[in-house]
Amino acid sequence: MTKPAVAYLRVSTDAQGKSGLGLDAQRDAIQRFADAEGFRIVEWCQEIETGKGSDALERRPVLKAALATARKVKGHVIVAKLDRLSRDVAFVSGLMAQRVPFIVAELGADVDPFLLHLYSALAEKERALIAQRTKAALQAKKAAGAQLGNRTNLADAQKVGAASNAASADAFACNVVPIVRQLQASGLKTLRDLADALNTRGVRTARGGAWTAMTVKRVLDRAAA
Repeated sequence: MTKPAVAYLRVSTDAQGKSGLGLDAQRDAIQRFADAEGFRIVEWCQEIETGKGSDALERRPVLKAALATARKVKGHVIVAKLDRLSRDVAFVSGLMAQRVPFIVAELGADVDPFLLHLYSALAEKERALIAQRTKAALQAKKAAGAQLGNRTNLADAQKVGAASNAASADAFACNVVPIVRQLQASGLKTLRDLADALNTRGVRTARGGAWTAMTVKRVLDRAAA
C-alpha cells in the first residue's frame, strides 16, 4: 500500500522558474525516491521564491498550500534537497513546528528531526562563511586603493532594482493565482470572499500583510498581464 505525499519544488529566481532550470532534476529525484520508498505523490507544488530569512514562509504561499494539503491527506512533504526548503535553521525549525513530516530525498527516509536541524545548521554556517569571505575580499581591495562601486551608474542600478522588484511581484502573483483559482472553483466569486479565504488559510501578501479585495484584484490583474 502506497503512502500519500506532497512534492515541493522551488527555484530562487523568476528566470530559473521560466527556464525550468533545476526543476526537472528536483522532480526526477523526488519521483525516484517516491517509487523506491512506496510513496504516492498526490500533488506537485512548484514555487519561485528566495529561501533566505527566518520569515520566508510568509513569502512562500505555495509551501503553505503544500503543508495544508499534506495535513489533509495525512501525508509527508517531500523535497529533493534540504536547501529547497531553506538553509536557515530557524526557518527549518518553524516548519517542523507545523507538525507536518518532511522528507529530504537526498538524505533518505530515515533522517530524524535532530539530523535535519544539524544539516540546516551546517548549511547556514556555510552561507555565513561565504558572506564573510566575500566581505573580507572587498575590504582588501578597498585597502589596496581600489574604488568600489560606481555612482555614475546609479540611474542604471535604480532601473535594475525596479526591474527586480517587478520580477518578484510577477513571481509572487504566479504563485498565488493557482490558489485563488482553486478558491474560485470551490464557489467563491467576490474579491472580498477570496481575500477572506486567503487570510483564513494563513497566506500573506507579498509585503506580509492581510489580503483585501484590492490586493486580490492587483494580483489577478498582474497575472493576466
